[in-house]
Amino acid sequence: MSKVKSGEMPHYELLYLISNKFSTEEIKPIMEKVNNLIANNQGKITQSVELGKKRLAYPIKGFRFGYYNLVEFDMPGVNLINVDHALRMTGEILRQQVVLKELKTEAQIDQDRKIAAKIAARSIKEEKSAREKVLTRRAAPAETAPASVKATDKDKVDLKDLDEKLDKILETDNLL
Repeated sequence: MSKVKSGEMPHYELLYLISNKFSTEEIKPIMEKVNNLIANNQGKITQSVELGKKRLAYPIKGFRFGYYNLVEFDMPGVNLINVDHALRMTGEILRQQVVLKELKTEAQIDQDRKIAAKIAARSIKEEKSAREKVLTRRAAPAETAPASVKATDKDKVDLKDLDEKLDKILETDNLL
């Protein structure tokens, strides 16, 4: 868990799933109910995203589809228990999960971008070197190809002979 500075409220992320028995118009009041529940427990919603209707990986309470919703909010930790309990008792919500979300500073975001750029540059270099290796490998066997062709001519089997052998094998009753 990340530490929260004194005087600051922790930042949480709530992902909840509304059952499929409701239409898109009927889920709006349910979403408002969840938002009001957070607000009534001294929570401040910073972001609310409706992720839409999706197929569930497995049936939950007999439903194969559900409406996903994501809410980010700030709230004192002692009030989170009340919100979690109220969400569990709500019949419209199939599942919910609340996690403590770490807020990144601008310096951390810049550092993540620099690391991502380094990784991308490294992968481009590795890809170029792999292409060069493939090209050199393709050029080298081309010079020695006639010798390998001569070796395969000796091992070459006539297709008619091969078909006859396969027919004999398939005609037998015992394949093992």
